[in-house]
Order: sequence, then C-alpha cells, then structure tokens
Amino acid sequence: MHNTLRPNAIANWLIAVAVLVFMMVVIGGITRLTESGLSITEWKPVSGALPPLSDAAWAAAFTKYQATPEYLEINKGMSLAAFKFIFFWEWAHRLLGRVIGLAFAMPLLWFAVRRAIPKGYGLRLIALLALGGLQGAIGWWMVVSGLSERTDVSHYRLAVHLLTALFILGGLLWTALDLKALAKNAATPPARMTWLGAGVAGVLFIQLLFGAYTAGLNAGQVSNTWPLMNGRFVPDGIMGASGWFATLTNDPFLIHFVHRWWAWVVVAALVVLARRVKAAGVRSAAVGIHSAFGTQIILGIATVMTGVNIMSAVLHQAVGALVVASTAWGMHVIGRNKSI
Repeated sequence: MHNTLRPNAIANWLIAVAVLVFMMVVIGGITRLTESGLSITEWKPVSGALPPLSDAAWAAAFTKYQATPEYLEINKGMSLAAFKFIFFWEWAHRLLGRVIGLAFAMPLLWFAVRRAIPKGYGLRLIALLALGGLQGAIGWWMVVSGLSERTDVSHYRLAVHLLTALFILGGLLWTALDLKALAKNAATPPARMTWLGAGVAGVLFIQLLFGAYTAGLNAGQVSNTWPLMNGRFVPDGIMGASGWFATLTNDPFLIHFVHRWWAWVVVAALVVLARRVKAAGVRSAAVGIHSAFGTQIILGIATVMTGVNIMSAVLHQAVGALVVASTAWGMHVIGRNKSI
C-alpha cells in the first residue's frame, strides 16, 4: 500500500475536472439558447446515457416531448429532424455531466485507496463530489418545472443550477491552488477567505444571479441598444404593481437594466481585487482578472446589440465562467498572503 502524498497530482486532476465543468457551462448555455432543455422528458441517470438507437425509440421520445406545453404552445408541427437537433444538445449536456461525475469519483477513490490525499483535504473533496451529485438533481428539478404547466423552465431554478455550477468551478480551482501551494511547501496552510475576497464574491454573485435571470426570462431581448435601453436610461416597460421584490426578480426590463449597470460595480470591485493581487506579486492573476472582465463587457454589449446572437451569447456565458475562475484565483492569492 502506498502512502506517499500527491498534492500536485491531485491539483492537476482538479484543474482537469474544472476544465470539464467549464465545458459543461458552455454546453449548458448552448442548450438554453437553442431551447433544447425540455427535449428529454425523463431522468434516467444510467440508461439515459445512450440516445435513442432506433426509429421506434426516436418516435417514442418525440411522442413524450409532444405532450409538453413547450411543444403544444410553441413548437407544434416540429419535424423529427428538428427534434433530434434539440435532443442532441440536452443529451450532450447530460452526458458530460455523467463524464464529470466519473472523472471526479474514480480518481478520488484511487487517491484515497493509495492514501495520497493530504490531511484536511479528504472531506473537502468529498463535499465537492456531493455537490456535483446534487447539481445533477438540481438540473432535473429545473427541467421538471417546464414539463407540465410552463413552456420554459423556472428562471429561479435556472439560476440555482448555473450558480451551483460556477460555485463548483470556483471550489475546484481554489482547492487545486491550495494543493499547488502545499506541494511547494508542506507547511503551507490553506488560503483563507478575506473580507475583500468575500465582498468581491458578493458583488459578483449579484451580477451572476441577474445574468441567470436574464437568460431564463429572455430579458436580453427587451432592448438591442446600448448604452440606452430603447432610447432611455431607465427603460419604459417596468411593471411595479406586484411589489418591488416581485418586480426585481420577474420583470425582464428591470432585470436587464440591473444586469447591464451592476456590471460596472463588478468592474470596480475586480479592479480593486486585481490591484491587491498585483501588490501580492502575482501579476499573472491580475492580468487574468482584467482580461476576463474586459472581454466580458465587450461580449455583453455585443450580445445586446446583435439581438442576442447565439454566438455572442454563448461566448458571454463562457467568459462569465472565466471571470469566476480568475476571481477565485485572485481571492486565493490575497487569502494566502498574510500582508494583504
């Protein structure tokens, strides 16, 4: 039985899993933008790994989809070929989720059997695995919301699904960075969460939440002009009759407005973080933060002005994940530097 600790190998594995999670976020964005998410009406974690393999199986899957409100109210008359297209994206999204589960669970078991996991990290790795399993259940919980009474999924559940994925991404990278530091010096403690890091994370969380709401309610389509929304700074169309909270979380015009302008609060927070990171001597992380949010702003404006062109929108979601990754990196840098 081997008992050699392998912090660097575990870190590299976690980074590889983080790349898979990033791909998952991108494919999830494509699934949402092509309105493919409701094409598979059942959750079969094992047998569902295979797509329909015969004409009869395809016909059965299509028949089940034809009973959904989305088909009856929006896609009635859809061809089997068109159904196969949306089925493919949802199937690919779920398949990658299964791959990620195996890519995490099997190496974790291998490292555990070989006693290669440093003290204090076993529970953290198990927690990440459990969170990944929960994410699969959250995904189905989201899909169910659009199968009976609605023509789309709940934007609240979509937000939980996306934010959980991004939290997992950040957790994987944070843990990998802790282990990289441990590999260099066995006495290195894990990075701590600083007040600045928590504040930046909170500001970014609000932006990501409203980004998820924007996607779930197609709020990006209420205006295709920038910086004004349909000729006004505060757009016409905001309905406040249901109370401020209901309006803030359900009104497409207000949600778009908040997502558009809260972005600049995020920029200010990330500039402060990047300056602290550079002062800590990790210029590459500071450059990563600036590059991510700068690209994200350009893509956000492009997404609006192209009327939510699918390429711009997918890139916007992808770079959003990179903003999370670079922010986690920066938070980790200041969290392990005692002088910051």
